[in-house]
Amino acid sequence: MHCKTTNKDDMRQASLLPLLGAASAALLLAACGSAPTPSAAAAASADTPYAKNDSWLCLPGRDDACAGGLDAALFRPGGLPAGREVFRADAAAPIDCFYVYPTISNDPTANSDMNAGPEERRAAAYQFARFASVCRPFAPVYRQVTVQGLRSRLSGQPMAIDPQLAYRDVLDAWNHYMKHHNQGRGVVLVGHSQGARVLSELVRQQIEGKPAEKQLVSALLIGTNITVAPGKDTGGTFSRLPLCRAASQTGCVIAYVSFRDDMPPPANSLFGRVADGNTVACTNPAALGGGRGVLRAYLPVKSNLMGQPHDKTRFMPLAQKAEAQFASPEAIASAECVQRDNASYLSVGIHPAYTAAGIDVAGDLFHGERMLREWGLHLVDVDLAQGNLVDIVRQQAQAWTRMTR
Repeated sequence: MHCKTTNKDDMRQASLLPLLGAASAALLLAACGSAPTPSAAAAASADTPYAKNDSWLCLPGRDDACAGGLDAALFRPGGLPAGREVFRADAAAPIDCFYVYPTISNDPTANSDMNAGPEERRAAAYQFARFASVCRPFAPVYRQVTVQGLRSRLSGQPMAIDPQLAYRDVLDAWNHYMKHHNQGRGVVLVGHSQGARVLSELVRQQIEGKPAEKQLVSALLIGTNITVAPGKDTGGTFSRLPLCRAASQTGCVIAYVSFRDDMPPPANSLFGRVADGNTVACTNPAALGGGRGVLRAYLPVKSNLMGQPHDKTRFMPLAQKAEAQFASPEAIASAECVQRDNASYLSVGIHPAYTAAGIDVAGDLFHGERMLREWGLHLVDVDLAQGNLVDIVRQQAQAWTRMTR
C-alpha cells in the first residue's frame, strides 16, 4: 500500500492491535508498510528464483492456483438459484495479467519464505484466477511481510522485518517476466492491499515514464490508498498515469477502497483517508464514468479470504445453496464513489431483495460481537466487483490490441 504515516497514524494502528487476532490483522495492518527506496528497488537479483516454476503461483497453461474450480452458482435477487456459470480460461488471450497478492502469509517469521502455502493459493484463486478468461495469468510468490511480522511491529516488540524484501522480489519477478514471457504483449497489473502497495512502487519506479509504460494496459490497485490531486485524475501517487474513466481507456489506473453505504470510513480508518493534501482515488468498476452502478460479484463459498468459514455470517444461506465453489448473486450490491467528511471511498449498498431474505456479503471483520468498521469491506474489495473488473480488462485488451496493430 502506498501510504505515508504520521505519529497519529501509528497511534491509530496501535489502537487496533488489542482487537485483532492473526487472521483479522492480515490485511489492514499492511496499510503503511515501508516503501522501498530507489537504491533497493534497483537491486534485482541476477540469480533469480523466478526461473523456477515453483516460484510462481500461476503461469499460463499450468495446473495451478489459477486453473480449475471457478464455476459459479448463479442466483436471482433474493437468493433463488438460477443455474450455473461454467468458467473457461482463454489460452489465446491477447494480453497478460501480473498479480501480487495481499498480506496473507501465516509463516511465523517476519517475512514469508518462497514456499506457497494454502493461504497464498487461496488468495490467487479467489482474487485473480478468473482473469485467466481475458489474459494469461502470472502470479509470483514473494517474501511479503507476514501477518505475524505486522502484528509484532505494532505491538512494540518488532521482529526483524525487511519491508523492502517484498518489493525486491516482485521487481525480480517482473524483470524475469518482461525478459522471458512478455514478448511485447500488453499487461495488466492486479494487486490488493500489500500487493497493491508493492505494485504501486513498481509502477512509480520501473514503469511510469519508462519504456515499459507503453505496454501497461492498466493497473488495478485495489484496497490501498492510491492518491490523486484534489479534483484531478492525476497527481499524488503517480505523476502522469490517470485514473481510468472508460473501459476503452488504456494506460490508466483503477483504484478504490470499499465501505458500506451506511458505514463510511470512521475517523480512525487507514483506508480512504490521507493527510498529505491529496485525495484517495476512487474509480467505480461498475460505472467508470461516474454515478452508481451494479456490481457483478463472485463470492467464494467455502470461506472468506482469510480462510474463515461463513457459518456465522449472513452469507451462509446463499453458500448452502451454491453447488459450485463460487456464488454470483445477480445485483447483490451496487456502488458509487463518494467524497464525504474528508474521506474518499467506494460506497456499497446491498440490494433490498437480499437483505429481506436475510442474505448479506461476508466482507466485515469482527472482534467477538464487535464489527471492526475501520476495515470496511476490505476482505471483499475484489470479490464484489470481480465480474466488472474482468469485463473492463476484456475491453481494455481489445482497445490496446487495436492501438498496437
